[in-house]
This record gives sequence, structure tokens and C-alpha cells, in this order.
Amino acid sequence: MCNLFSMTTNQQAIRDLAKVMVDRTGNLPPLPGIYPNMMAPIVRNSVDGRELMMARWGMPTPPRYLAGKTVDRGVTNIRNPQSPHWRPWLDVAHRCVVPFTSFAEPEPQPDGSRPPAWFAFGETRPLAFFAGIWCRWTSVRKAKDGETTDDLFGFLTTKPNHEVGAIHPEAMPVVLATGEEIDRWMTAPIDDALLLQNPLPDGTLTIVARATPEDPSRQ
Repeated sequence: MCNLFSMTTNQQAIRDLAKVMVDRTGNLPPLPGIYPNMMAPIVRNSVDGRELMMARWGMPTPPRYLAGKTVDRGVTNIRNPQSPHWRPWLDVAHRCVVPFTSFAEPEPQPDGSRPPAWFAFGETRPLAFFAGIWCRWTSVRKAKDGETTDDLFGFLTTKPNHEVGAIHPEAMPVVLATGEEIDRWMTAPIDDALLLQNPLPDGTLTIVARATPEDPSRQ
């Protein structure tokens, strides 16, 4: 599962590629290490056009996994969007794209540790997007904060390509690398949009860093 990614490009690049009409993020700093339950930028549909805004990483957990628990830390990766739990958020109003410049997968080591290996489209970390969904939800995300209402997001996964599968054979994020793919995810009927739930072609990703809690690149 991808539980760590970075977003270090500039806001204008996000606005241009995702055709953002409204930017509500203010002065967005580089985010070299985004972990579950942290705030990160997403682009979603709104009445004013596509909107760049901040949301918390982790969609609501299916109720059967919350029995006896008071805190819902959220689900970051969505492998089966056709599950009844996710189906209410597959409409265009709840789809989003998540800008990133690299993402990490845990790399098993002989000593049993699993430090991150960072993947990107190259050493320059060009901008791309994850295909995601979002919702507004009231829950207890952190015990010390009590009940809060948050905009939450998660992104879809699929089977891995060769580079990711060599380290994490179970899954990789669904990546949208072109404006056409972004438009399709954000606007197409769901059956058509879900045809994007495929791995990247082999050879398109590079390991750009290893064993660091943040991607050391600065753009």
C-alpha cells in the first residue's frame, strides 16, 4: 500500500495541468513527506469549476472494521471501488485528483525492516496525479481532537507495474499523467472512468531515493 507520497511542484503547474478554476490553498509549500491523516492538496469538481483545496488523507473506514474502536484513522488506498462502501462516492461530484511528484513503497530488507523506496517519473520529479475520491465526513480522527468534520480523500490502486512490483507486488496507485486522463477521471461515466484503473507501463518509473522519510528532492 502507498502510505507516503510527496508533492513538491509549484501551484501554477497543478492549476495548468488539472485546469483549476479556483485555488483555495493559499501559499502552498513543498510537501516532501505526506503521511496518512495529513493534509494535502486535491483537485475536485465544484459549482465554480475545478477547485484546488486541502483535504485530509484517509477516507472513512468500512464500519465492520471499526467494531469496538473509537478512532477512525481512515483508509488511504482503495483497491475495489465497486465495493458497496465506496459506491456512494464514485459520482463526478466526489471524484478528485491528487497531485504528486513521487510516491513511496516499503522495501523489505534482510533484517526485516521496510524502509521506503521513492518512485517518480524521473530524477526531475515531473508532476502527475493519483485518481481519487473525496467526501465530507464527521468522525474521530485523533482521540485528542475529538469529533471533527473533515474533507477526506483516498486514491485508487491497481496491480503494480514491473518497477513497483519488484518491491511491492500487491498494488500501486492509479496514476494519471496527462490532461486527457485527468479529464476522463473527473468527467466520464463511472464505467468509462474506471477503465483508467490500470498500472503504468513498465519502464516509466524510476527509484529516485531510498530509506528516507521524505523525498529529498526540492523543486
